Amino acid sequence: MIEWLVDNGARVGGLAGLHAVLALSSTFIGLVAALAGGMLVARSPRISGVTLALSGILFTIPSLTLFIFIPILFGTRILDPINIVIALSIYAFALIFGGVVEALRSVPLETRQAAEAMGIGRLRLLCTVELPLAIPVIGATLRVAAVSNVSLVSVGALIGVGGLGDLFTEGFQRSYLVPIVWGIICTVLLALIVDVVIVRAERMATPWVKAGERR
Repeated sequence: MIEWLVDNGARVGGLAGLHAVLALSSTFIGLVAALAGGMLVARSPRISGVTLALSGILFTIPSLTLFIFIPILFGTRILDPINIVIALSIYAFALIFGGVVEALRSVPLETRQAAEAMGIGRLRLLCTVELPLAIPVIGATLRVAAVSNVSLVSVGALIGVGGLGDLFTEGFQRSYLVPIVWGIICTVLLALIVDVVIVRAERMATPWVKAGERR
């Protein structure tokens, strides 16, 4: 086990780096799209209901199906890593969008009214009051999306671009368990690291939550 990792350390490191780039870039794109979409529809119950339903449908599409059809829809090459990024961005958006909408809706009406009474405009209210208060809920859905993307990147190995998923296909093709085990270990470690980073970032962005817990 250890000897295999020592012999293949450089390759595993490269695959882990590619895996992280694919997962994190798609999660970031999905987050930006979800924030933009959520801020637009959060105040419109009819529109938000429809968009929430559509985002839920998006997440039910099998990942392998997306990986196959994206080159057809966007004209990319079948082995282009951008296919993975586009597909996982869709999944990240589908997961985070609902959290953004519900988080913005949950901001107390009294808080909005107090800010408006102080002369704070709509855009400033959204950016300086509503979004900061919504961070804990958004952060929770972001963690789910990020960890899910770390897992789903491995599926891309079936079309030749899967980061650590390449270790799974190699192990199955050779009937050799060691690379599969290390692929699982590295994927889990990467997911844990991503989750911890998001939690730390969320705590840094919401210092008042920790202060409230102390009191």
